[in-house]
Amino acid sequence: MAVPKQRKTKSRRNQRRSHINLKAPLLIKCPKCGKPVKPHTVCWSCGFYKGKEVIDVLAKLTKKEKKQKEKEMAVHKKEKAKDEGALSMEQLSKK
Repeated sequence: MAVPKQRKTKSRRNQRRSHINLKAPLLIKCPKCGKPVKPHTVCWSCGFYKGKEVIDVLAKLTKKEKKQKEKEMAVHKKEKAKDEGALSMEQLSKK
């Protein structure tokens, strides 16, 4: 039976295992609600994919949860409208 002539050091062992590690998942912001979502998947917060509503998120919620979700979506909509209304320095200089 074959036996190694020399012992492998901790350094060599760890270099061999250097590629075995966990990577953080790639997440993008949902264009509709701004929550982090995996690319090419439906947003579970708002149910939209590629600008179309794929899942009716509010249908599965209870009355109390539905009211809270609608309130949250309304606040986010106001914030988004407020951000679009504000002009950046570049836009101000063009006028």
